[in-house]
Amino acid sequence: MTRTWELWGNVIIAGTFALPLALLAILLLSRHRARAGHPAPLRTSIADIGIVVGTAPWIWMILTPSDGARGVGLVPFMDLADVATASWETVLVQVGGNLLVFAALGALLPVRTPAMASLGRIAAVSAAFSVLVELLQYGLRLGRFSSIDDVVLNTAGAVIFALVTRRWWATRIPAGAVPQ
Repeated sequence: MTRTWELWGNVIIAGTFALPLALLAILLLSRHRARAGHPAPLRTSIADIGIVVGTAPWIWMILTPSDGARGVGLVPFMDLADVATASWETVLVQVGGNLLVFAALGALLPVRTPAMASLGRIAAVSAAFSVLVELLQYGLRLGRFSSIDDVVLNTAGAVIFALVTRRWWATRIPAGAVPQ
């Protein structure tokens, strides 16, 4: 029971503070961009803040030290095969969590700029960030297992969520009009 409260209590507390701050940041950034003559101030502000707010908690969790198994898995799908034999809760946490790490990035980066309105580019950006996170986990000796399967799932999650937002991609903004 205490474990459940720790988890949901932290989510509720973080949401209580994070949501109003994110909305304020969107408002201020949008006003600043509008005054600067930006072609899509609200849209890009929502995307920028959404990427940060949707990705930062996952990165924080991934880079928090743990007492778990340490090591590296460089053979694709080997670790996923091990997880597949675990309980459904473990599968849900491991696979579902990895799919969500870069979900906000995949969903909002192509909305933010037409230069990223491609599944290949979203996959490349999310894979690069995922490799960086796995290298940090290993290099910082955080007591976490670094795996190529995490990179695959993180990238797949970003691409899946990019497909979810495909109809809102930044095709209406002329190329080069939005500062990168």
